[in-house]
Amino acid sequence: MLKVEHLTKIYEGGTLALDDVSFEVPDGQFLAVIGLSGSGKSTLLRCINRLIEPTDGRITWNGVDVTKASQEEMRRIRRRIGMVFQHFNLVHRSKVLTNVLQGSLGYVNPALSLINRFPKEEVSKAYRQLARVGLQEKAAQRADELSGGQQQRVGVARALMQDPEMILADEPVASLDPVLAHSIMQYLETINREDDVTVLCSLHFLDLVHRYADRAIALNEGKLVFQGPPSEIDDDKFKEIYGQEAERVG
Repeated sequence: MLKVEHLTKIYEGGTLALDDVSFEVPDGQFLAVIGLSGSGKSTLLRCINRLIEPTDGRITWNGVDVTKASQEEMRRIRRRIGMVFQHFNLVHRSKVLTNVLQGSLGYVNPALSLINRFPKEEVSKAYRQLARVGLQEKAAQRADELSGGQQQRVGVARALMQDPEMILADEPVASLDPVLAHSIMQYLETINREDDVTVLCSLHFLDLVHRYADRAIALNEGKLVFQGPPSEIDDDKFKEIYGQEAERVG
């Protein structure tokens, strides 16, 4: 169980990114985080694994207070939280296989990883994860030789190297066309269903939310304005989330 209680984030300069946000996510749920750009979605996800430090509030995961965890405790916590990024965050000049192996950095000897020397079992595991996202034959190619959709699949394989209990997917399909977006979402759905991995995924498009999410929360200017099944987002709630000028599509 993930519990977010009264989470607030104020950036230097006074920008209020999250304003007293509270919600819970049961283990194994696929939660969509929706809202306009700048609503606080990325800040929320990055506060959960403390890539961004919250200003106030509390985050607990499986009974552990993440907000009070030491740096050593956070290293252990982050081992179990995979992250998928909008712009892939790959090392473009490195091979696909090397990028996937970066997901095991929390588990292997740091000195060996610096020179790209990984245990044989980790290399075999990386090939298995690439096979799972249909890219095993691309292992020896440079990451920047792949299409955007393929690069994001490498990002998913990298997250799987951690054997995660939770995946935070920060706008994972925002850079992709609709067909590729569904492809990536289907991989996340499979991981959620088959591996019982909790997924928190920030999204713009409601059709994806309806298709893949068990539940949704919505942010508007840092405030939580909706939480519940996607089917409960009616026209009035849609305009509350996206603004009175927004037009609903699909």
